[in-house]
Amino acid sequence: MKLLLVSNYVNDRQESMLRFAAALAEGFRVAGVEVNLIRPEPFFGRLKSSAAGLGKWLGYIDKFLLFPSRLRRLAATADLVHICDHSNATYVGQVHLRPHLVTCNDMLAVRSALDEFPQNRPGWTGRILQRWILGSLRKARRLTCISEATRRDVLRLTGHSPKIVTTTYMGQNYPYAPVNEVVEAAARRRRGEEFDQEVFQRFGVPEEPYILHVGGGQWYKNRQGVAAIYNALRVRLGSRTPHLLFVGPPVSGFDARSDVDNSQLAALYSGAELLLFPSLEEGFGWPIIEAQACGCRVLTTGKDPMKEVGGEAAFYLSDPSDTEAGADAVEKLLVQDEAAYGATVRAGRENAARFSTERMIREYLAIYREVLGG
Repeated sequence: MKLLLVSNYVNDRQESMLRFAAALAEGFRVAGVEVNLIRPEPFFGRLKSSAAGLGKWLGYIDKFLLFPSRLRRLAATADLVHICDHSNATYVGQVHLRPHLVTCNDMLAVRSALDEFPQNRPGWTGRILQRWILGSLRKARRLTCISEATRRDVLRLTGHSPKIVTTTYMGQNYPYAPVNEVVEAAARRRRGEEFDQEVFQRFGVPEEPYILHVGGGQWYKNRQGVAAIYNALRVRLGSRTPHLLFVGPPVSGFDARSDVDNSQLAALYSGAELLLFPSLEEGFGWPIIEAQACGCRVLTTGKDPMKEVGGEAAFYLSDPSDTEAGADAVEKLLVQDEAAYGATVRAGRENAARFSTERMIREYLAIYREVLGG
């Protein structure tokens, strides 16, 4: 099988989607599949590497004027074309004569363009682009979604038959696991025992107890909600309140780290008291299983796909905007006894193991065979 994977434009900085496509490519090569991974390359975008302002318009030239001819040429030599992110569904028109598959990660931007989220109103160019994406998804022959929540949205908005829209959960894009030295030092710290501070320094982990949030600056990540829950917790606990650390763009008044690589993130998960992840919406929610795989407890929103992903091992907020309820849930987790803490950690690691890359690759290969008629 000759497989053509279509990934994302680098200047759009969709890091999770770039990692997803790279993980697919590596997994298929290990499985013996001939893979060609391509994406629109910056040409005019080299003049301004940005996903906003002038950079956005230069990117449109690279993505929608320059790339399609290359895509058509390479698609003609492939057995199957897999568009790895639905935001690139506009390329369906270039490959519609070839067997193809589109992975739908979420429909949040499309739904925003349809005014389903009053807190996120796109501009006129965004509305045009998202309607183009939706129209292209309606023309696709085969779709798979990364969660049942996304699948429900896709079926509702495209009108496709459920037979051609299935769910393939994501796999881990990095072998997340506890950093044992950090875990041990954090456990001693939590019990009030002496611990080796040099361990935290060596792995770039805060020496004081901390609550972790991992995510970008998108509206649905609810970073304001994270801060509000934390501030309510601080009113309750005063000086006993753990530190709050954001991994992602800066947040006014709080510590934040950007450009954190996977190994550093594993160490941060391993040393955290918990991951606070009260998203308003998600397509999947990768930090949930990353944290669980590292032995970090998770408090997230009690709706799909967060509940799909977190399973019975996570703790849930019925309303992420209820700051007092959120603070109450965090406080209860902070005083879990050792037995309950250990049970939560074990359950989380077992749950995260459901989302292996090997399982994901097997499921995609089965879909490819179906699309190719064999």
